[in-house]
Amino acid sequence: MIVVMKQRSSEDDLKRVVDLAKSFDFETNISKGAEKTIVGIIGDNVYERREAFEALNCVEEVIPVLRPFKLVSKEFHPEKTVIEVGRENIGEKFQFIAGPCSVESKDQMEREAEFLSNLGIKFLRGGAFKPRTSPYAFQGLGIEGLKILKEIGERYDMQIVSEMMSPEDLPLFEEYVNVIQVGTRNMQNYRLLEQLGHSTKPVMLKRGFMSTVEEWLLAGEYLYYHGNSQIILCERGIRTFEKYTRNTLDISAVPLVKILSHLPIIVDLSHATGRRDLIPSLARAVVAVGADGVMIEVHENPERALSDGQQSLNFEEFASTYDTSMDLVKMMEEI
Repeated sequence: MIVVMKQRSSEDDLKRVVDLAKSFDFETNISKGAEKTIVGIIGDNVYERREAFEALNCVEEVIPVLRPFKLVSKEFHPEKTVIEVGRENIGEKFQFIAGPCSVESKDQMEREAEFLSNLGIKFLRGGAFKPRTSPYAFQGLGIEGLKILKEIGERYDMQIVSEMMSPEDLPLFEEYVNVIQVGTRNMQNYRLLEQLGHSTKPVMLKRGFMSTVEEWLLAGEYLYYHGNSQIILCERGIRTFEKYTRNTLDISAVPLVKILSHLPIIVDLSHATGRRDLIPSLARAVVAVGADGVMIEVHENPERALSDGQQSLNFEEFASTYDTSMDLVKMMEEI
């Protein structure tokens, strides 16, 4: 349940609420907004103790949270969460996250970063450890790829986004990456999520390709519960019977998440469609429904990419998509 503090409550008042919760062996999570402070109370049969909290003079109201996800819910945190990443953020202004599916070489990443940086892109994505369906496909450069990403990111003042596969790799990603991505196959890898719950880095949590929105938010709850509230949700399409696209983009998930949760949400159009010819139109759709950003795979020569070339835009295609999308962003800000 949620305990809403009165507007002029003090730190001592807040401590009284927390101490009362602890006396019942409940856990607490404090959210301080611009106007109100909210205390999330978590535990078995927590609502049976409602009257004890309502009796405190510093408490304005006690609200039950009936949804299975608590900490990521809008009830717990009515104000939108903004994730700070270096000097940038996700949640306050529309962001493009772009780069190749895989880090192939230092020269390749140099050219990618120079092109993207000149456009004004602040987030560079690239896979160092690549989870591929086939064991014969390119699996990434591993640690060397992470080192390349960090060096290029520092040179061009870009924030690095890359996918982490194993809990044992957390120290590496803490050192080399700014945003740790959890891929669709690992959305319900709870050992991995628990480790990332202890991380100091923001986590981009991709929706599982067979997962409901509720299951996705519960995976986010798992991260939040274990201590990491820096969560960026990423819709990347779900598997349906449709064969013309790699996945089916659930565009409705964006406004739905905005209703249910305070977390920022972006959309990975490359994996949602698997087709570069659909990405420009859908990028504008993503802006229109209120997403906080978009992730697109970019390669200087998609036909020669070592992975996912069919869903990567070349430099010219990406520049055009970026310009038209940002024009729409500006237009919507003026409305």
